[in-house]
Amino acid sequence: MHVQRWAREMLARGWRVSLVTARPAPIEGVQQIVLRPVRHSRDWLWRVGEARRALARLRPDIVHAHYVTSYGYLAARAGMQPLVLTAWGTDLLVTPRESALKRWLTAWSLRRARLVTGDSQDLLAVAHSLAPGVPAALIHWGVERSRFAPAPWAGKPRAEAVSLRIWEANYRIDLILRAFAQVHAQQPDARLHLLGGGSQEGALRALVDRLALHDAVQFHGRLDDAGMAVVLARCKLSISVPESDATSVSVLESMACGLAVIASDLPANREWLQAEALVPVGDTEALAARWLALLRDDTRAAAWGAENAERIARDGDRRVQMDAMDALYRRLLREPAR
Repeated sequence: MHVQRWAREMLARGWRVSLVTARPAPIEGVQQIVLRPVRHSRDWLWRVGEARRALARLRPDIVHAHYVTSYGYLAARAGMQPLVLTAWGTDLLVTPRESALKRWLTAWSLRRARLVTGDSQDLLAVAHSLAPGVPAALIHWGVERSRFAPAPWAGKPRAEAVSLRIWEANYRIDLILRAFAQVHAQQPDARLHLLGGGSQEGALRALVDRLALHDAVQFHGRLDDAGMAVVLARCKLSISVPESDATSVSVLESMACGLAVIASDLPANREWLQAEALVPVGDTEALAARWLALLRDDTRAAAWGAENAERIARDGDRRVQMDAMDALYRRLLREPAR
């Protein structure tokens, strides 16, 4: 979905956009060349020839690869310039720590870029440590504020919360459910909406049954932007507690909708949220306590939500971010080849 949004924004700014991908999705106006499916991380090593042939066929003015340790590696091996790499989070925050080889390959890919972008300062710091001297820019995904906007606080149900994170291990939906069980025991009218979908759905539904929360938890799965906005409009609180993350679009969208947000105490979240909104990674008790405190103090929750919406209006507009990226592309085209 992120790449689809980026592509649409660049189409709107007059760029011809083509996509080389192993995971195609329809994007009107975008030519796509589809690589063989990738089922294991090592498969990326065997897609180099396909990617190189695809780029030779397209002859792009700029190659922009999203996710450094997969498409970034393929683009670096293809050797076309100017090359832009965008880090998403795990590709720099986790993967280089898994082995010396992965760290070397990540650094090798980064050093071949003319520009690296990331959506948080900690991502850019890792990029600089792995590839000193490669220019880097803070560009985040931003929020489409015409779609994600605050709903009247007074019209919302009193105790509804939402998680927009996908149902995979890193995002700790199980921890959210265990914390919610504590909340629900003291606040029986509390409700939780789970959006996102993912491979852990079966395990999470089983956990809801074990915790006797089936009447208080609603599994929505994957929704488009319009569907997400409908759910956000009825909630007062958004929960995001992954173990590792860069700037989360779902956090920014929750903020834009004027929700109070509780999130993991990670560097990227510190850039956007009040210190009181952060809880230690993996701490169920702290999450439950903060959750209950906000349910019991509606005035405080409303104030957090208003602060969040103001922050996004000031710093989180997608249009502004994509204008900045457009300017970076045009600057690269003016620079002499290296």
